[in-house]
Amino acid sequence: MSAAVDTPYWMPFTANRDFKKKPRVITGANGHWYTTDDGTRLYDTFSGLWTSGIGHCHPKIVEAVQQQVASLDYCMSFQVTNDKALKLAERVTAMAPEGINHCFFTNSGSEAVDTALKIAIGYHRARGEGNRTRLIGREKGYHGVNFGGMSVGGIVPNRKVFSAVLIPGVDHLRHTLDIERNAFSRGLPEHGVELAEDLARLCLLHDGSNIAAVIVEPVAGSAGVIPPPPGYLQRLREICDEHGILLIFDEVIAAFGRLGHAFGAQRFGVTPDIITTAKGLTNGVIPMGAVLVRDSIYETFMQGPEHMIELFHGYTYSGHPVAAAAGLATIGVYDEEGTFEQAQSLESHFEDLLHSFADHKHVIDVRNYGLMGAIEMAPRDGTPGARGAEAHKKCFWDENIVVRAGMDTLQFSPFLNSNPDEMTQSFEAVRRVMDTLE
Repeated sequence: MSAAVDTPYWMPFTANRDFKKKPRVITGANGHWYTTDDGTRLYDTFSGLWTSGIGHCHPKIVEAVQQQVASLDYCMSFQVTNDKALKLAERVTAMAPEGINHCFFTNSGSEAVDTALKIAIGYHRARGEGNRTRLIGREKGYHGVNFGGMSVGGIVPNRKVFSAVLIPGVDHLRHTLDIERNAFSRGLPEHGVELAEDLARLCLLHDGSNIAAVIVEPVAGSAGVIPPPPGYLQRLREICDEHGILLIFDEVIAAFGRLGHAFGAQRFGVTPDIITTAKGLTNGVIPMGAVLVRDSIYETFMQGPEHMIELFHGYTYSGHPVAAAAGLATIGVYDEEGTFEQAQSLESHFEDLLHSFADHKHVIDVRNYGLMGAIEMAPRDGTPGARGAEAHKKCFWDENIVVRAGMDTLQFSPFLNSNPDEMTQSFEAVRRVMDTLE
C-alpha cells in the first residue's frame, strides 16, 4: 500500500501524518520474513519488536494456540485459574535464578513494571516499613508507558507531556551512555562503573531506609542499546543490600535468549529481587507479561487470615489460558531447538556486522551486547531524527528489510535462530541505504 490513505487507526509511537502519506502495511509473516499488502517479502531485522526470537508463526506455537482456543478460550483468574497458567508458572520459575520461585502474570511489559513497583512498595509495608515508598529509576531507562513505568523511566519524550502528573517520590540514576569515552566498544564498555555510586548518593540524600526499590534494564534497549560497564550491576546489588532496597531488573527485552540465557541476570551473574518480563515469553504471539519474585517477597505477603486476599492487584487477562498455552509452546521450542545456545553462537558474527559500520561517515557510535545492537548516526543540523526516519523508510521501500529507528539510532534485534548469510545480506542492504543519506 503505497498510496496515501486516511484511516481511523491512531498508531502507537508513530508519526501518523507522515505514515499516512505512504503506509507500510504487513499482512503476513513466516519464519524471518514479513509479507506486505502488495505481496512483497521483507526481511525482519528486529524479530518483531524484540519479541519473536524463534521466528514468526512457529508451527508448534500456532498449533498450541489453535488447540487451546478450541478447548478453553478464557477462564477468569480471580479465585479460580486454568491448567496452562499453573504449568507456565512452573516452567518460567524453573528457568529463573535461584531463589526466584513465584510468578505473577500480566498482559504486557508495561503492566509487569507497574505490578513490580506495587509489589515492592507493598512488600515493605507488609514488613512494617511503610516509609519505604521512594523509587529509583535511571535516565534513558524504558519501563513501559503506564504511569508507574513512565515515572521511573527516563526517556524524555515519553515523560514531558505528562510531567505534572507523574507519580511523586521518584529519582533517577545517571545513564551509562558515554560516547566520548566508550564509542565503538565491542560488548561491555570499559568506562562508567563509577556511575553506580549515584545510588549511594541518593541513599545519603533521602536515607536508604526510605527507598523501596531500584529498577534498571540490565542492558537498556529502547534508548538505543546501552550495555552497562563491567561491575556496574554488581555494585547496584551491593548498595541495595547495604540499605535493604529491592533491586528490580526489567527484562522485558533481555529475557528469553536475547542475551544468550533465559535471563540477563544469569548472563551478568547478578540476581535481583524482582524480574519483569514479557515479549519473548510467548514469542510475541499472544500478549503476556510476568513478574518473578524472590521467595522471601512472596512469603512476606502470605500473612494474616488465609481467606483474605494478600495482594489487591490483578488484571482480567492475568494468566489467560491461550497466552499461557503460547508461552508453554514457546519455552518448549527454546528447549527442543537449543535456542539460547543458537543465540550465543551468533553473537560474534552479529558484532562483526555491526562494527563494520564504524568507518561510515554518518556513524558516531556502534553498541552491542548479546543479540542487541545499535548504530548511532549524527543528527542533521536542526532536524534530529530525520536521518534515522529516512533510513527506516528507505530500508523498507528500497531494500525490503524492516529496521527500527529510534531518532537517529538504528536498532537491531536479530532472530535467536538467524541464518548468518541472511544477517549478512541485511546489513549489506543497510549500508547501501546509509550510503545514500545526506
